[in-house]
Amino acid sequence: MTTAPVVTGSDGFLGWHVGVLARALGWPEPVAVGRDALADPDQLARKLNGANRVLHLAGANRGHPDEVSAGNLAPARALADALRRCAAPPRAVVFANSVQAGNGTPYGESKAAAAEVLREAATHAGSAFEDIRLPNVFGEHGRPFYNSVVATFCKILAAGGSPGIHEDRKLNLLHATDAAAVLLGVEAPATPGCGGVPLVHRCTVTDLAGRLTRFSESYRTGDIPVLSSHFDVRLFNTYRSHCFPGHYPIRLSTRSDARGGLTEAVKVHGGGGQVFFSSTRPGVTRGDHFHMAKVERFVVLRGAAEIALRRALHADVVRFRVSGTEPVVVDMPTMWIHNITNVGDTELLTLFWSNDLFDPARPDTYPEAVE
Repeated sequence: MTTAPVVTGSDGFLGWHVGVLARALGWPEPVAVGRDALADPDQLARKLNGANRVLHLAGANRGHPDEVSAGNLAPARALADALRRCAAPPRAVVFANSVQAGNGTPYGESKAAAAEVLREAATHAGSAFEDIRLPNVFGEHGRPFYNSVVATFCKILAAGGSPGIHEDRKLNLLHATDAAAVLLGVEAPATPGCGGVPLVHRCTVTDLAGRLTRFSESYRTGDIPVLSSHFDVRLFNTYRSHCFPGHYPIRLSTRSDARGGLTEAVKVHGGGGQVFFSSTRPGVTRGDHFHMAKVERFVVLRGAAEIALRRALHADVVRFRVSGTEPVVVDMPTMWIHNITNVGDTELLTLFWSNDLFDPARPDTYPEAVE
C-alpha cells in the first residue's frame, strides 16, 4: 500500500474501527472526507485523485424515512460526481453496503440505489468497484439505539438495567475489526487461539441478551465471565467499552486474620490465561501500547502508580491513581493506548493478567504513546 485509504464517514463507528485497524497495521492515517468535502465536488476530487482505495462509509441507519433515503443517496451522488472529475481516479472504490440492500425499506432501497450510483461512476472513471454487503456490525464504542442491538444491550446492562426483547429473530453478527479488514482488503491482525474461526457469528436476539447478561452479572464484582470462543471475547470487550471509565477502578475485598490478609485479584470462570508481575523503579513508565482483542488486567500490589489511557485516534486522557495499600482492578479496554507509571518513592510491584498466552508471533500489542 503506497497511499493512505480515503474514507468517507471516518468519524462514525465503522470509520473509527477502520482508522484503528490502519494504525495497528502501520499504515498511513486514512484521509478523512467530512461533510465539507462531500459538499464541494472539486475539493473531494482532489482528495480522491491518485488514491489506491476509497472507502465509502458515510450514510444513515435510522431516522425519518426521507432522512434515511437522503442520508444514503446524497453522499453517494457527491462521491460519484467527484469521481467523474478526477484527473487520476482511484484504483478501487469500496462501498460499505448492507445485506438489507433492496429489502423494500427506505434504508434497504436507498443503500441499493447508492450502490448503483457508485458502480456507474466507478465504471465511468475506470476504477474497480467493490460492493461489500455487511451484516449486523458490532464492536467497541458502538452507538446504542443506532448502530447495533449489541450496543443497545451493552449500554442498558452497563447502566444496571435489563435488555428487553420486542422481537426475537436471527442475527448475523460481524465484529467491526473484521468488517474494517474486508473493506481495506486485508486480513485482520491474528489473535492467539482463534485461527479458522468464522467471521460471522449467528445467534438469536434472545441468545445475545442472555450471553451479555451473564457477562454483566459476572463482571459486576470484577469476575471474568466464561469466554469460550473468540466471539465471546469480542462481545465481552464490546460490553467493557460501555463500562469504561465509570465502572473503574473496581475495588477488591481483602479478608484479614491474625496471619495477615488475602485478596483475590483475578477470578476467571471457565478459563485461564496468563499471570505475570513486574517491578518498576520510581519515575519509570511501562506500556504505551494498545491491544485489538486482548483482555488485560492491572493490579498494583505494592507502591503507588498512575494508569493513563487514551482511546485510539482521540486526544483525551483518562487517569487512575492507584496504590498497593487499597487493592483495585483496572482492566484495559481494547483499542485504548495505556501505560502505568511509578509515581511513588519506592519500587512499584504490579500484577498483570491477560486472557490468552503471549505469542511472540501474534502478540496483539501495538506500540503508541499515551501522550
